[in-house]
Amino acid sequence: MQTLDKLVNLNEEWVELGMHRQVMEAESRYYGGVIDVTNGIAWPNHSVGTPVWMAVWTAALVNRDSVYYHNADLLKRLELASNYMLRFQHADGSISPGWTNFHSPPDTGFVIVGYAQLYMLLAREAWPEAQETIANMRLFLERTIPVMLTGGCHTPNHRWVLCAALGFLYRIFADVRLPQRADEWMAEGMDITPDGEWTERSNGIYNAVSDVMLIHAARELNRPELLDPVRHNLEMMMYLIHPSGEVVTDYSGRQDFGQQFTMESYLLSYYLMTTIDHDPRFAAMEQLAADAVQETFSCANNPLIGMLLYPRAEEDEVQPAQLPHNYRRMINGEFGRQQYVAGIPAAGHHNAIRYSRPHLDFGAPVLRMRHEQTSLTMMTETSSMLALRHGKVQLLGLQLASYFGPGFVPMQTLEETASGYKLTAVYHKGYNAPIPTEQLPRSATDDVSPWYLLPHQFRASTHTCEYRVEVEMVEQVGGIDLYIRSTEPAEVMTQLSFIFGSESHLIAEDGELEPIVENKVAFWKDGLIRVESGEDWMVLSGGAGEHKATSVREASYPLDCRTLLVNLMTPFEHKISIRLSPGTSMDSETRALQWLERQQGEDIDSIV
Repeated sequence: MQTLDKLVNLNEEWVELGMHRQVMEAESRYYGGVIDVTNGIAWPNHSVGTPVWMAVWTAALVNRDSVYYHNADLLKRLELASNYMLRFQHADGSISPGWTNFHSPPDTGFVIVGYAQLYMLLAREAWPEAQETIANMRLFLERTIPVMLTGGCHTPNHRWVLCAALGFLYRIFADVRLPQRADEWMAEGMDITPDGEWTERSNGIYNAVSDVMLIHAARELNRPELLDPVRHNLEMMMYLIHPSGEVVTDYSGRQDFGQQFTMESYLLSYYLMTTIDHDPRFAAMEQLAADAVQETFSCANNPLIGMLLYPRAEEDEVQPAQLPHNYRRMINGEFGRQQYVAGIPAAGHHNAIRYSRPHLDFGAPVLRMRHEQTSLTMMTETSSMLALRHGKVQLLGLQLASYFGPGFVPMQTLEETASGYKLTAVYHKGYNAPIPTEQLPRSATDDVSPWYLLPHQFRASTHTCEYRVEVEMVEQVGGIDLYIRSTEPAEVMTQLSFIFGSESHLIAEDGELEPIVENKVAFWKDGLIRVESGEDWMVLSGGAGEHKATSVREASYPLDCRTLLVNLMTPFEHKISIRLSPGTSMDSETRALQWLERQQGEDIDSIV
C-alpha cells in the first residue's frame, strides 16, 4: 500500500528526531520526556508533547517493516517516556498540556485516545521485554478514569474527544460507568449542519478532530449512528480544497483562521471511513491527504498507528474516484440558521457560556466555486467577505470596514440571484436613555455609583440608525465584477481592503499607489492594478480615495501581506472589476441560464 509505505518511511525519520530531543539526564525533572523545540520544555500533551513521539516510536517497534522493529534501545526510551508520563500525571488523573487548560479533562482525553491505541498495539505483541512499558501505560490510563467520569469541556469538539476517550477506556477496563458518561455527552445532540459543517467552522483543525473522535466513539461504544455526521463533514470537505491542496480556512471560527493547512489531519478519518463505506470519493480524499503528509501527527490522530491497529483487508481496498475540480456549491444555503439564533433567549445563558463562547456564526452560508486552478470563496459572519485564488496569485481576503461600528463589517446573508450572488449586512446602533427611576439600585444614591451596578437592560433606545451594506458578485468572461452599495447613514467613512499574499507583485498600470507602510499597505485611488505571481495575474479596476483615513478604528491589517485600501464615503454604489489570466470562469449569460434552470427546474436547452 503506497500510503502505508510513505508513512513508514517518514516515521523512520521521526524516530531519530524524537530520540535526539529526548531528555536523557536522570537528574532533570523532565527525564524521559521529549522537549518541544519552541520552548525547550517536555510536555505531556497530545499535539507537540512526549505522547507524539511515543506514538512514533511505538509505530516503529511493532511494525515488522521498520528497521526499529523490537529494537531494545528504542524500547528503553519508550519506557523512560512512559515513566515521565506517570510523573507528570496529576493526582486527579489529569494532565496539563502546558499552553493553558491546567488539570484539563479534554486534553487528558486527547492523550487517552492516542495512548490507548499505543497500549493496544504493544499489548498484542508477544514481547516480554515490553511488559514494564505496557504496565506503565495501563496504569496511566487507569488513573484517568476518575477525571473522565467527572470532567467537563470547554469547546464543542471536546465533547466528542471525551466520548472517544471514554470508549477506549471502556474497551480496556470494562467499567460500565464509562459508556454511561459518554451517553450524557451524546444526549446533547450533534452540532453539525445538514451540509456537514461543525460548530467551530474549523476546516484546518477541529473538523478533523470531531470526525476522528466520533469514528472511535462509534466503534468502541457500538454507536454506528455517530458515523453519519462524520460522513457529512467528509463529503463537505471535498469542496473546501484549493487547487494547491490547501484547505479553505478563510472563515474559520478558531485559530486556523487564515492559516495554511492541508488535508493531512483528515487522513486517518478518510482511511477508516473508506474501509467502512467503500466510498471511492473517500478513497480519493484519503490519497489526497496522504500526499500532503510532511509533519508528525497528534498522538490522538496518528494515521500509521491507526493503520497498524486497524489494517485494511485486501477486499476492502477501493479504487479512488476523480475529485471535483469544477463546481459551485453553496454550503448551508438552505440551513435555517435564523430560527436557531432566535431560540437563544429561551436557552437562558444570554450568550455568556462559561469558559467558552456561543459560536453564533454556526451554519452561516458559504459559497465555494472552483474552475480548475481558480478557487473562490464568498462567506458570511467573518471579517472577510471574499477570497480568490488564481494559480499562484492569491487574493487572501476582501474586507469592508466602516466607522459605523466601528470596525470590520461581517456580511450576514448570502443568496443566489439571477445575475450572481449577493451578500447583505444590516446593523443597528443607537443610544441609551436614562434608567427609569423605579429601576435604579440603592447604590445610585450613594457617594459612589459604579457603572457596572446599574441595570442597563432597562434603558430605552434612542436615535437608532440602520446601516446596510450589499455586495453583489457577477461572473464575467475572464473574471468577476463586484457591486458594493451602502446609502445610509450618510457620511460614513468606509474602507475596502484587498489582502494579497506576500509573494504578490503589485503594478500600477495607470495611476499610482500611495504607500502607507512601505511594501505592505498602500492607497489605491484610481487606475488599473496588476497583481502577479509567477505566470499568473489578476487585473483590478475600481480604486477610489474619497477620504484620507489610513485605517478604521478596530480594524487592523496584516503586515506579512500586501494590502490595497480603497476609501469610500456613503452614500455610494461602487464597482470593482477583477480579471484573471486566461483559463477562467463562465460568462454571465451562461451563469444566468444555470440559475434559471435551478429556480424553475427546467432544462437549459428548453430555456434557450
